[in-house]
Amino acid sequence: MSEEKDSFRDSVSHIDKEGKRVWFYPKKPKGKLYNARTWLSFGFLFVLFTLPFVKVHDAPLFLFNVLERKFILFGVHFFFFFFFLFVLGMIIFIVFVALFTVVYGRVFCGWVCPQTIFMEMVFRKIEYWIEGDFTHQKALNKAPWSAEKIRKKTLKVVIFFLIAVIVANTFLSYIIGVDEVYKIITEPISQHIGGFSAMIIFSTIFFFVYLWFREQACLVVCPYGRMQGVLLDKHSIVVAYDHQRGENREKFSKHPSPEAGDCIDCFECVRVCPTGIDIRNGTQLECVNCTACIDACDHIMESVNKPKGLVRYASEYTINTGKRLRWTPRMFAYTGILFLLIALESFLLATRSDIDVTVMRAKGALFNVESNERVSNLYNVHIINKTTDSLDLDMRVITSGSEVKWIGDLKRLAPGEMMEGTFFIILPKNEIKEQKTKLNLEFWDKGKMIGKSKTTFLGPVHH
Repeated sequence: MSEEKDSFRDSVSHIDKEGKRVWFYPKKPKGKLYNARTWLSFGFLFVLFTLPFVKVHDAPLFLFNVLERKFILFGVHFFFFFFFLFVLGMIIFIVFVALFTVVYGRVFCGWVCPQTIFMEMVFRKIEYWIEGDFTHQKALNKAPWSAEKIRKKTLKVVIFFLIAVIVANTFLSYIIGVDEVYKIITEPISQHIGGFSAMIIFSTIFFFVYLWFREQACLVVCPYGRMQGVLLDKHSIVVAYDHQRGENREKFSKHPSPEAGDCIDCFECVRVCPTGIDIRNGTQLECVNCTACIDACDHIMESVNKPKGLVRYASEYTINTGKRLRWTPRMFAYTGILFLLIALESFLLATRSDIDVTVMRAKGALFNVESNERVSNLYNVHIINKTTDSLDLDMRVITSGSEVKWIGDLKRLAPGEMMEGTFFIILPKNEIKEQKTKLNLEFWDKGKMIGKSKTTFLGPVHH
């Protein structure tokens, strides 16, 4: 590659030579892949905006209340003592994204990422509807202020802000619950200063991002673009230009030279790119795999009666050798780690108990022989209710003639509540066969055993 062609590596597309931001006016994309992304985005948006209203046992299907340490995933409650399961789930998600990046590049960014979906499938579509395609937008921004320009700009800002408010309230619903958001909206502000402030901050951030910051969120803030530099290799499937077929580039002619490739240097792939790159320069940091360049190039290839696929999903290995994708040891390793983590998470979820019980003998206490030939030991217990229901606990000792006496009452446990208590276990002297007798304890609620524990009982050996 010549020095001139390689000069793009000395700069980034969104900053000019003076260090100022370059404002992009991407051409409105169209094509099969764009239509597929549109329908997928509509499905994603439908799920995103309806899930907060879905409840299981009067609780949200999803809740990520970091401040109060309440997490609900698919109706399963993760109290603070289950936080390690939540963290493990996040690790699984990161490994999953990493695996997909190794194999399929930034498919997540182009097809599923909320930033891309909202920017390209919501706000950008509204902008095209109000201001027109990229040439009209450029002309409108350069034109002096007039009644038409004020009307269009005002309409766009108002609609953008209203959507930002809706998006902000939806995301807030995933944090504090839709019922709390409804209270903030309908009740006096003085009763929900914190919640109302969060709503304003969220709305302002979303409005700022989609009105002005835009693709900078992907190019400057999001670390995922940097991750791909580490994760991608020559076998990763990315949006790629087939330089073997496309070079040498020549403008379209009915009588091309023998050295001419299929690329007619029309720059349509550059015009539709929302991050302003030229995909023909290879995989770049700014590429989010939105596939707009694939649709644009396919349309041009059809127009000049050449095969489609000059820009397509492919790996560097496939383009250079013509061979199909093959799995590498790294792909197998990531897949194996992912399945192990999923198996571990599934096992921990399946084997978790309804309560967590810790029974310990009281410090410094041995045993007490009572006058009626019975022996007592003093214990401390720590109980955590891991369920979403209140529990009326009853403890039983699986030993003949045993008795349990609580110091105070074994109170009702609310969901997620912890309790500490003290009790005596009393055994007949003739049941004590060794100095340390192992006891099995059972905890019952409403006729159902929900937990077990073990402890030891000290006493004089009966001969």
